[in-house]
Amino acid sequence: MHVSTAESDGNHTAGSLAGQVAEAAPGDRLRRILDAVLAETADLLGRTPDTIDPHRAYLDYGYNSLAALELTGRLSRAFGLDLPLTLLFDHPNPQAVAGNLLDRLGLATAPVDEAADALEAEAEAEPEPESDDDPVVVVGMACRYPGDADSPAALWRLVAEGRDAITGFPEDRGWPLDELHHPDPDHPGTTTTRHGGFVRGAADFDAEFFGISPREALAMDPQQRLLLEGTWEAFEDAGIDPADLRGSRTGVFAGVSGVDYSYVTHADGSNLQGYWGIGTLPAVASGRVAYTFGFEGPALTVDTAC
Repeated sequence: MHVSTAESDGNHTAGSLAGQVAEAAPGDRLRRILDAVLAETADLLGRTPDTIDPHRAYLDYGYNSLAALELTGRLSRAFGLDLPLTLLFDHPNPQAVAGNLLDRLGLATAPVDEAADALEAEAEAEPEPESDDDPVVVVGMACRYPGDADSPAALWRLVAEGRDAITGFPEDRGWPLDELHHPDPDHPGTTTTRHGGFVRGAADFDAEFFGISPREALAMDPQQRLLLEGTWEAFEDAGIDPADLRGSRTGVFAGVSGVDYSYVTHADGSNLQGYWGIGTLPAVASGRVAYTFGFEGPALTVDTAC
């Protein structure tokens, strides 16, 4: 077991990496630690540190559990710390790892999570409301509904104008439209109607924007994709930069519905096995959002199965 001198007597051995960081100016300490983290991260990949984005998830670089353990061991030895085996799971990118190491060394002169602390301070400074009948305040919204209602404003127009949101089957889902309809309700694998309420563009998803590979995106239940898009749009609607909440105790609570998308991905035969688990389980939806945006609060998915 490796125990840092910071945890024992508050000092760091001169000449050690932790000692060099301690001797640096307070404003340079995080940078020094991040440089070391990037160097070790890149070395395991056979790359140079300048090719590693400190804000990009280790998963995106092909890190698996074995690589994560190896990197954790290297950082433990380099800094003289007893680091948990879940380090890269709890702090999924180099920037987050560096911030955690700075805190463990006892060298942080200000909270690493400055954004969260600022939000808490702002909340504490606000006067108490006259009534606590409705303590929840909605500051941003996003939605996806049939009838091209892809924003709260569009949904309001749909309702105000009394338009019909029912359409024919969409052509972007890969469905066998020529075979899907059958007048006999007892005919298996078919439907007696040719119409329904469908979300336009549900098959469209900018995987790269969310740091997800195209193959993993294909294995993801559409509900997960729409939740990611909706979360980003809700932030835009609220005028909040999602990066400001990374590492904060922001919670994600999602209600989902049981789906049969897993049957589609299994039948497709596109070698998606490595992503089926987290891609098609409804319970993963809230965790997907929390992981993508770096939230560290509760993540709860409610699946009523109907």
